[in-house]
Amino acid sequence: MAKTMALVFGIILVLIGLLGFVTNPLVGANGLFATNGLHNIVHILLGIILLVASRAGQAQSALWLKVVGVVFLILALLGFLLGGTTLLGIVAVNAMDHWLHLVLGIVLLVTGMRGNTMPAPAAMPMGMQ
Repeated sequence: MAKTMALVFGIILVLIGLLGFVTNPLVGANGLFATNGLHNIVHILLGIILLVASRAGQAQSALWLKVVGVVFLILALLGFLLGGTTLLGIVAVNAMDHWLHLVLGIVLLVTGMRGNTMPAPAAMPMGMQ
């Protein structure tokens, strides 16, 4: 499960990062979620990390889902505490970004934590082996 989720979230983050470089109503300087070039690059890099992790195996995927989840939670916390239109004065953000980072952080962290827990394979009946 962790490999699949790392792949899915990796693809989404890369696509969102690329979308931020094109004028659209969702992400960008005037989008629902404020981004600038550096913000878009961060999305792309985090997406690439998850894509690479998805190729490395379940344990690595689960680990990197948790790491990226914690990163998003820290970004959300900083955003809520510091406020403003930039995070640490360099990455464009708005209130919608903070909430999205919070939700993404929780989802990625929980997914990573559950990613290593796979049900044990069921024993096959004697005649079917």
